[in-house]
Amino acid sequence: MSAVTEAQPLAPRPAGGGAAQSARDSLVLAKRNLIKMSRIPEMVIFGLIQPIMFVVLFSYVFGGSMVVGNSTSPADYRNFLMAGIFAQTVTFATAGAGAGIADDMHKGLIDRFRSLPMARGAVLTGRTIADLVQTALTLLVLAIVALLVGWRIHEGVPKALGAFGLLLLLGYAFTWIGALIGLSVRTPEAATSGGLIWLFPVTFVSNAFVDSSKMTPWLQHIADWNPFSATVQACRELFGNPGVSHSSAWPMQHAVWASLIWSVLIVVVFRTLSVRKYRNATA
Repeated sequence: MSAVTEAQPLAPRPAGGGAAQSARDSLVLAKRNLIKMSRIPEMVIFGLIQPIMFVVLFSYVFGGSMVVGNSTSPADYRNFLMAGIFAQTVTFATAGAGAGIADDMHKGLIDRFRSLPMARGAVLTGRTIADLVQTALTLLVLAIVALLVGWRIHEGVPKALGAFGLLLLLGYAFTWIGALIGLSVRTPEAATSGGLIWLFPVTFVSNAFVDSSKMTPWLQHIADWNPFSATVQACRELFGNPGVSHSSAWPMQHAVWASLIWSVLIVVVFRTLSVRKYRNATA
């Protein structure tokens, strides 16, 4: 006699599984998110259009009226600008990360993941890795556009690659902030709004688009200690672009180290908070 029995869901692996298994789970979920992104190409296209518009508008509309050091040359401003545009582009991936996680929570997909024997933190790590891949693609296209409008590197390819590495690390760090926002709101729309509203002061109260020395003293102090500014300063140094700040603030004097420290600190703090929030939300 044979009987058909209903398949029972697999018992979830206890939290805190092995690091190797957690890494494999994260890569599987990253692949799932990348496949999902590839099936919605307008997400990638719209993500490319915005930074390209910023490059063109800032370069050709404001370029002739901006002063970089003692120069008013549009070419100098374009070279000054690009580090800021690169950094802004990678940090704006925060909104997409938050919206994606909020969407999965809203549709109940996270509940399905809970029935699988996987590390709980893998759901969030997989999402942030997928966003990092998309950000890298966007950065590559943006770099090509920047070269077309006259941006150049002057310190060699290895240092330029180091600068792009710092940019991707900053972007990855900020996606963890987006993950926490996505877990804290009820809808993807709220996650998108919440992921952008705080980014504007972070990116504009910085040295991204203007020299921070031209700000009022209290605002300059904030800009110089802004984690975003540290990465922009480090990129200008590594690219050999004009506009490197001569501020006495420690992050401006040691921009590469400051960028690394800020980014790693953000990852550690916000990953911990995000995983804790995720466990509480799915308990």
